Amino acid sequence: MAKRKASLPAIRRRGVGMLRWAVRVASSIVLWTMFLHLSNLIGLPRPPLLTARPSCLGGGSTNYSDSSSVSFLAADEVGRLALPAVPRRRFYKSNGYLLISCNGGLNQMRAAICDMVTVARYLNLTMVVPELDKQSFWADPSDFGDIFDVNYFIDSLRDEVKIVRELPHKFRGKVPFSMQPISWSNEKYYLRQILPLVRKHKLVHFSRTDSRLANNGLPLKLQKLRCHVNYNSLRFSPSIEALGKKMVSVLRKTGSFTVLHLRYEMDMLAFSGCTHGCSDKETAELTRMRYAYPWWKEKEIDSEKKRLEGLCPLTPGETTLVLKALGFPRDTRIYIASGEIYGGEKRLAALKTEFPNIVRKEMLLSVDELRPFQKHSTKMAALDYLVSIASDVFIPSNDGNMAKVVEGHRRFLGFHKTIQLDKKKLVELIDLLEDQELSWDEFSTAVKELHEGRMSEPTRRKVMAGQPKEEDYFYANPHECLGAARKRMEKQKHTEI
Repeated sequence: MAKRKASLPAIRRRGVGMLRWAVRVASSIVLWTMFLHLSNLIGLPRPPLLTARPSCLGGGSTNYSDSSSVSFLAADEVGRLALPAVPRRRFYKSNGYLLISCNGGLNQMRAAICDMVTVARYLNLTMVVPELDKQSFWADPSDFGDIFDVNYFIDSLRDEVKIVRELPHKFRGKVPFSMQPISWSNEKYYLRQILPLVRKHKLVHFSRTDSRLANNGLPLKLQKLRCHVNYNSLRFSPSIEALGKKMVSVLRKTGSFTVLHLRYEMDMLAFSGCTHGCSDKETAELTRMRYAYPWWKEKEIDSEKKRLEGLCPLTPGETTLVLKALGFPRDTRIYIASGEIYGGEKRLAALKTEFPNIVRKEMLLSVDELRPFQKHSTKMAALDYLVSIASDVFIPSNDGNMAKVVEGHRRFLGFHKTIQLDKKKLVELIDLLEDQELSWDEFSTAVKELHEGRMSEPTRRKVMAGQPKEEDYFYANPHECLGAARKRMEKQKHTEI
């Protein structure tokens, strides 16, 4: 009993010691938290582990293509790029608000959002979360947060531009100053023409955003910011990302796979006036549709002339011939990225006969999984996008916005193989084959030779002064941002050798 009593002071001392230790730990945590908040408020240097990358336009020499700042992930990770901890917020005096209403389909809007974030950053504006197209033929009822991870979008750009979810109350109910910026404009246009309008009205609304920033001639830091937004900040919503990852995982179980972006849908044929291979009844139906939409300005179209100029999507039958000529084996697993093919199964018959291992979204996902995506064309396009950038080979039958933006993303991920079909020369060869002026072997050889060097190898964009529509599109080949991807590809080639 005496021994037990003698140990009580020692127990009390240990208890007091532990209490003091706990108080010190708690105090340290509180002080550390206060320090981080204080550093965020007044711009003090932050600890190394939490230091964000330097701002794109000031205070550092950020290189978004450097492998130390951007990690390139494998294709089966669906192209997601990881950012460090939430970057430090950039504080600046805002010159006003920028509100944008995107127009077009998913990829047209995606590129426009990247451009407009860059404009907002350059002009020191506060940007409102973009409005997505709900009026054109391709529109669906989805909001920005239904397609993209809005929290991640805002947080990942906090060291570049302030983005708010909605306008302040003082602007609500008022008609903002609305305009359409001039297409393919450089940064000087926005500085000289747009900034004075924002300062005057405190708010400018861009009612159209497609192709409003130049492909070439912009400062390097602006070009790299466009890439940062596109390849880092525009992450799809969790539900879209999850289904996209599942689809890629299912496709990967059987080995490699090819994505065929078969842009042979009713809206594209009606819009472009391309009716090669269609019946008279189908041609009349497509023509009626084109005239039904007043904002489709081109009405009288010579379909055959347009096809010979290489301006029409290849038909499923023509695409079948090209795939065979390029040497794709019969058992190639082909995922068709598209909406409903015009003409249905009948028009796909030749393709399925030659390449029976064809899959679509409906074959990879259950009815319940796809139900929330039905009648939401933008969500469906997002699923196709994720599968397309993860594929071993990507082949678009038409060089529209999706073909271009996916090609650029695949270049960014390491110059993954994208076959850029030369449609103008292909239709000439196909016609010669069908007229029996070329044998199959001659046709196949010609097709292979035609596409040597058209597999997304590193190259610089084509620049055509005064003809921005004719030059290479920035988002198809953002060569300013591809230094690390090029080094990685060269390293892989050296390893293979």
